[in-house]
Amino acid sequence: MVKFLEKVGGYARDVLESAKYIGQGMGVVFDHMRRKPVTVQYPYEKLIPSERFRGRIHFERPKCISCEVCVRVCPINLPVVDYEFNKETKKKELNSYSIDFGVCIFCGNCVEYCPTSCLSMTEEYELSVYDRHELNYDDVALGRLPTRVTDDPVVRPIRELAYLPKGVMDGHLEDPGSRRAGELPEEIVARLRPADQSSGTDAKKEGE
Repeated sequence: MVKFLEKVGGYARDVLESAKYIGQGMGVVFDHMRRKPVTVQYPYEKLIPSERFRGRIHFERPKCISCEVCVRVCPINLPVVDYEFNKETKKKELNSYSIDFGVCIFCGNCVEYCPTSCLSMTEEYELSVYDRHELNYDDVALGRLPTRVTDDPVVRPIRELAYLPKGVMDGHLEDPGSRRAGELPEEIVARLRPADQSSGTDAKKEGE
């Protein structure tokens, strides 16, 4: 009898969980049913990627010191740094720099650990070519502009639905340069800092 009740209880829990998941899925469906379709006229209009989007890597040659940190932190030792050591100045002089995006996994380690910030992630995702050897970008190709959709004068940038303010459903009606939904990291730190300082003051008083 006990085993039978346990089976019935387990079956009832499974039914309730299934009903919950179905309800969540239908909630998403009904939410999208009331939205109007938004057509992006690509390539004349492009969606603005998320803030932490990792696209083509941008390279600033004057900042590079040929330290090869990017090569050491790369999981596949991808960047090719060709340099010569100047005995008079006792410094490395960069000859060429290249990254093969046909092999790159866009992990961002090279950008994160670069000591001079000569590498940065861009919003460019259009890397389709007919020959994969064309994906081997040299320092000239890596340094091309623009690096953001909002900086491209021939493209109309449109913000994605997830980054529109509350109540706005069409990205064509919103200024691409306006404030995005949510708080910036520095705003979150500023909001939490007074609470941290007050808790530290209270702890200090208790210690006295």
